[in-house]
Amino acid sequence: MPIHKELPLLKCEIIHSISGRVRIKCRTLKYLQKQALDLEKNLNNIAIIQEATVNTITGNVLVYFDSQLADGEEILETVETVIYTYSLIAHKNERSEKNNVPVKERRLQEESYQDILARIAVTGAVFFVANFSKGFELIPQKGLLSRFTTIPALLGLGLSKSIFESGIKSLLVVKRPNADTLTMASIITSLVSGSGVSALTTILLSDIAELITAYTMNRTRNAIKDMIEVGETAVWKKLEDDTVVQISLSEIQVEDLVLGQTGNKISIDGIIVEGEAVIDQAAITGEFMPVVRKKGERVFAGTVIQSGNVTVKAEKVGDDTAVSRIVSMVEDASNNKAQIQVYADRFSAQLIPLNFALAGIVYLTTKSVVRASNMLIIDYSCGVRLSTATALSAAIHTAAKNGILLKGGNLIEAMAEADTLILDKTGTITEGKPKITSIVTKKNATEEEVIKLAAAAEETSNHPLAFAIISKMRRSGWTIPEHTETIVHVARGVETKVENQTVRVGNRKFMEENGIEISELDKEITHLIDRGENVIFVSLEEVLVGVLGVQDTLRENMKKAINRLRYLGFDELKLLTGDLAIAAEVVAHSMAMDGFESELLPEDKAKYVLQAQSKGSRVIMVGDGINDAPALAYADVGVAIGNTRTDIAIEAADVTIAGDDPLLIPGMVNMSRKTMTIVKQNFAATIGINTVGLMLGATGILPVFWGSVLHNSTTILVVCNSARLLFHNFERNVS
Repeated sequence: MPIHKELPLLKCEIIHSISGRVRIKCRTLKYLQKQALDLEKNLNNIAIIQEATVNTITGNVLVYFDSQLADGEEILETVETVIYTYSLIAHKNERSEKNNVPVKERRLQEESYQDILARIAVTGAVFFVANFSKGFELIPQKGLLSRFTTIPALLGLGLSKSIFESGIKSLLVVKRPNADTLTMASIITSLVSGSGVSALTTILLSDIAELITAYTMNRTRNAIKDMIEVGETAVWKKLEDDTVVQISLSEIQVEDLVLGQTGNKISIDGIIVEGEAVIDQAAITGEFMPVVRKKGERVFAGTVIQSGNVTVKAEKVGDDTAVSRIVSMVEDASNNKAQIQVYADRFSAQLIPLNFALAGIVYLTTKSVVRASNMLIIDYSCGVRLSTATALSAAIHTAAKNGILLKGGNLIEAMAEADTLILDKTGTITEGKPKITSIVTKKNATEEEVIKLAAAAEETSNHPLAFAIISKMRRSGWTIPEHTETIVHVARGVETKVENQTVRVGNRKFMEENGIEISELDKEITHLIDRGENVIFVSLEEVLVGVLGVQDTLRENMKKAINRLRYLGFDELKLLTGDLAIAAEVVAHSMAMDGFESELLPEDKAKYVLQAQSKGSRVIMVGDGINDAPALAYADVGVAIGNTRTDIAIEAADVTIAGDDPLLIPGMVNMSRKTMTIVKQNFAATIGINTVGLMLGATGILPVFWGSVLHNSTTILVVCNSARLLFHNFERNVS
């Protein structure tokens, strides 16, 4: 009987079809219960569909359609297209369901890390005193009770109140032990055996883990809060009588008219209804080249007006703007990154009661307390948890030594399983700094003359292309000639005078408007454009003297990194960018990538990541900017790389590479795979050796003492095997 493989999240299939009617099954519908009516409405608004009924319980869509206009396959494609618009919601809900475990765990980040620090200080102080005093009874008692009346024991019980509450609640509510139940059992066992110091040690280690989690969550929340403040606190609003008033940004409503001037940061999403401006959209699209936006075109909050004045009709304000949605997406995804921890919790939840069950069975069978004790001493859960923690900690340490910051051990497994790499272009594959890569001159001009004239006109400009020209000038050791005041022509270029002769630097339109003939260099200009270079025209008086080709240069060693990832088995390498198609195509071709998507907004990048994941791919996303943050957050592993990376990209990413060396990416993947091999070895050793120990203990062959020796020897073996990763050779092979 063939095995029915589960459909990818966004994939649908026809399960029944007759003329004019088709029933389609979509796993996505299971996660769209709240959106079912909206989805059904959208389907019924499509011309070729006569009637559509959505059932989220069965995961089916029943569609009646005109068989003269379409067939079943076309209806299937249409349904998939409509459902895809809900991909972010569906993927988020699927992750939430996968994160559910059969036990109720305490949220570690609920307490402030200042309170946890204070508790650690108290526990540490008592731990130190107890080691010298060997503990002392607060109220002298005899027998078992005396073991609970020492200072370490009483303090341990008091400090572990939240652990006991969580552990007991899990037993009472969901009828299953959780991680706190295990900790609670360890504390009680330590106290019964007369070791209050051991109980304090358990509490201390739990608090340290909680402290790290609370501190990390606090840092993330602060970074997101800072990111929200991307616009001006006050804006100029245009009233119906054409007067202008300054009001708080929070008072702006949809349909209001907002003025934007040179140097202002746009604070709303909207449509330009008046004016024209050059706008830096790098924060949203990642494109290093500013773009011209005029009447009827859309602008976004978080972008900067470099020159010009516009009046914008607000479409989205406050939390509805594109940049605020970025922050929201990052925050949501950050809470859904613990698949490996979920697995560990489930595994532990099954192992914890196993020892108690074995102890009960052995006692009932043999009536031997000693043999039953062996079932509690030889513990699967301890070895499994320690083997994973040691290996992952060693891997994180090795990565840190090589300039790679990993936010969690779960990322090691995700990187080891990854098969798809998605890269941003500007600042990731390229350096994010435009440079002059070509200089074409007319026969009567030299390269030095063209650069000097261009530098004179652009000296006072803050345009990225101006920086490229000035940088070329300085590297060449030339001097900018004296010139008059620079005149800026919005969306066209600049002009100045050198020795009473007019110098113009700008685009083709600027040249044509001033009657400057450029046909003589048409062939060379076409060649530059075909290579993905931005062309700058330079003229003296009414004569073209040359053109400059400006391009964002490729990052060193990026091609090597991509080749190594191919060798490691990555079967899809894709480029995503907010830049124009021609620039994206040039880079994708030079890197021998499988394809590219251009002119994307941040949420488009995130949707592409989700689409790849819904087809079963394990995705590593590499980026550096604010515009990459949603994709970095939703990827299985998000990697922020380069000196140009933004704070929000670092917070959204799971991995941060401190330097600019892309060869660290394949090095990181290779180390992750080695780590998971060691983890599997440790699992096998822990389960295998402890199983033998349990069998020997149950039959009475292995005494309690030697059972303890066997169990702890296994632990030492696991630690030594995992510690090998501390000496892993993180080879870069940079030539």
